[in-house]
Amino acid sequence: MAEQVLTGYKKWMEDVGEQGVFFSRFFRNIFTGGFEWQEFVRQCYEIGYKSFMLVGLTSFIMGLVLILQLRPAMVDMGAESMLPKTLAVSFIREMGPVITAIICAGKIASSIGAELGSMKVTEQIDAMEVSGANPMQYLVVTRILATAIMVPILALMGDVIGLFGGYLALNFTDDLSFALYFRKCIASLEFIDLLPAIVKTIFFGFAIGFVGCYKGFHSNKGTESVGLAANSAVVTASLWIFVIDAIAVQITSILFYR
Repeated sequence: MAEQVLTGYKKWMEDVGEQGVFFSRFFRNIFTGGFEWQEFVRQCYEIGYKSFMLVGLTSFIMGLVLILQLRPAMVDMGAESMLPKTLAVSFIREMGPVITAIICAGKIASSIGAELGSMKVTEQIDAMEVSGANPMQYLVVTRILATAIMVPILALMGDVIGLFGGYLALNFTDDLSFALYFRKCIASLEFIDLLPAIVKTIFFGFAIGFVGCYKGFHSNKGTESVGLAANSAVVTASLWIFVIDAIAVQITSILFYR
């Protein structure tokens, strides 16, 4: 058992070292000439536009469900008028960014891992290197930067759609005007509620893109490794999202909410 634990620890340390090397290669290639703008724009379209419907639908349902779940308790406490504020603060600070990131981890990280894994297995990446192309810049830098930019945008859109879902749920039983509902939501928010949420979604997006690219680039030979790379990318990216979120909550609590 001790030998197995030691072997697993060594393998984990090797993996950490490889990720450090992979990150340094990514960072160096950001500042090299010949940035692939066309591929970057295409990845923004693939990651952002094609994920919008899934993120929007999930956010809408979550906003609707949260109001339906919160309303009985708030009515018992005589705080029914606080429902828009409660939903806005909880959704903007925490629910919206995390839900969007988890959805993107399942859709984007698996897609990137499978795509790059299949290219690795079929030796397309090796062919790019032989032909003089830079696969790190073309395949990795564009995808990681695209996820780091598009995930915050998707999170902001998801926040708005989630609040709209809450408005519809609130009007199942109450007659509240659209303008009054969103005035209450906006009045309950401050800039320090929005800023940490945007910043941590940037890190969420970076983690999703980095993990997907790393798992795909380091997949083993064989078709089975493509599925393993996609599955591992989803699991690892989801874990990093929760770790980053926990760290971000601690930092924002110390800096802004004391």
